[in-house]
Amino acid sequence: MKEKFKLQHGFVLALVLTASMVLSGCYQHGARNYRLPRAFHVSERLIDSLSFFSTHHYTNNYNFVVKADSLPLIRQLPEETLNGMQTDTFSVKKGEHLVVADIRIIPADSIDTVWVQLANDTSAFGWSRESNMLPKVMPDDPISEFISAFSDAHTLIFLVIVVIIGASYLLWMVFRRHAYIVHFHDIDSFYPMLLCLIVASSATFYATLQMFAPQLWQHFYFHPTLNPFSVPWVLGAFLLSVWVMLIVAIAAVDEVRHALPLGEAILYLGGLAAVCAVDYILFSITTLYYVGYLLLVAYYIFALCSYLRHRACYVCGNCGARLHHRGRCPRCGAENE
Repeated sequence: MKEKFKLQHGFVLALVLTASMVLSGCYQHGARNYRLPRAFHVSERLIDSLSFFSTHHYTNNYNFVVKADSLPLIRQLPEETLNGMQTDTFSVKKGEHLVVADIRIIPADSIDTVWVQLANDTSAFGWSRESNMLPKVMPDDPISEFISAFSDAHTLIFLVIVVIIGASYLLWMVFRRHAYIVHFHDIDSFYPMLLCLIVASSATFYATLQMFAPQLWQHFYFHPTLNPFSVPWVLGAFLLSVWVMLIVAIAAVDEVRHALPLGEAILYLGGLAAVCAVDYILFSITTLYYVGYLLLVAYYIFALCSYLRHRACYVCGNCGARLHHRGRCPRCGAENE
C-alpha cells in the first residue's frame, strides 16, 4: 500500500514539475530584450542607403555616363562650398564613365539637399548637387542610353521633322506610282496592318506609363531589362508588346518578300516604315493630352476595314498568286478571266 502511494505521489510530482516547466517556457519577461545575431545587424548607413535607393533609384557604386558636353565637379566637401570657402573644380567630358562614391544629405543647402560624390576612370573624386548632375548624365546601360536619346526634346523635334518630311515624300512617291502601301493599296497579308496597330498601341502604352506610373518608368530607366517577366505586370505588358512588334515585323518583311518583286517590295517596306513612324509620333504625343485613346479606337476600326476591303478574293490560275480582282497577274503576267 505504501509503495502504491509512493508511486502515485511520484507520478503527481512529475506531472506538476512538467507542467511548471512548460508554463515557465511560455512566459515572456517584459524587461528582457531580444538581440539579433551579429549576422543580422543592419547598419544605419545601409538603412539610409536603401531608403535613398527607393526614392532616387540609384545608390553607391552605381555607374553613370556623361551625356552633356561637360559636368563640373567640386573637389572639396559640400560644407566648404556652402560656407563660402575657396574650392577647386574640375570637369568630366562627354562620354566619360562615372561611379557614385558617396551620397550626402545637407539640410542647410537651400538649392538642393542631395549631394553626390562621383569618381571617374582616373580615380578623381568630386561633388555635385543631384539637380545639377542628373540632367547631364545617364545610366551606363545601352537600353537606358536609348531611352535617354529619344527622351531628349531636341532629338524628338529633329525626329518629328525628319519623319514628316521623309514620310510625306515617300508616300507621295508611292501614290504617284500607284504602288502598294499599307491601309490604302495593301497586299493580301495580315502582318503589315498588324504591325501598324502594335506600334500605335505600344506608343499609347508608353505615353500612359509616363503619365500614370512615372516612378515605375523612372525605376525602369535606371534598371532596364528586356525580360517582361521580371518587372511589374504593367511594365511587363509594354515589354511584351515590344517583343511581339519585333516578331511581327520579321513576319511582315517575309510576307512582302514573297508577295512583291524586289523593287516594289523595297518601296512597300519604305512606306510601311513611314506609316509606323507616323503612328509612333502621333499616338505618343496625342496620348499625353488624352486624345490618343479615341484616335487609337478609330485607327483600329479604319485599319481593320481597310484590310477587309483589300483582302484578295481570287487566285492566279498560272502561278497561284492571290489577286484582288480578275485580270493580269502582277507576279507572272498571266491573264485571269
